Amino acid sequence: MAGFFAELTMAVHFVVLVYIVFGAFLAWRWPKALLVHLPFALWGLGIATLNLPCPLTILENHLRGQPGHTDGFIAEYVDGVLYPDSYLLESRLVAAALVVVAYAGALIRYYRRKSASTQAP
Repeated sequence: MAGFFAELTMAVHFVVLVYIVFGAFLAWRWPKALLVHLPFALWGLGIATLNLPCPLTILENHLRGQPGHTDGFIAEYVDGVLYPDSYLLESRLVAAALVVVAYAGALIRYYRRKSASTQAP
């Protein structure tokens, strides 16, 4: 049963990773989505830049019976699969750029909508 929950945790982890990178684009349609995305973005930033431990990685490793395992989700499942291992920094920069573009676009759209709604009769 622990194997099932480890796999489920891995799947949730993948969804969270995708959400961290692309979730702010939802705010282009629904601006309040940034309120949900911001904690995830900060969490991802802390893990990527400060080497903070990821609770999902800790849980998955525990469920797999490897509590001392040091490789994180990205090192285990993404590096060498989506891009060569040697492009870790570049992949993080691309992910960060996508988040910045998403936030900038969301803010621009928000202020345009706000401006248009105050000018409309």
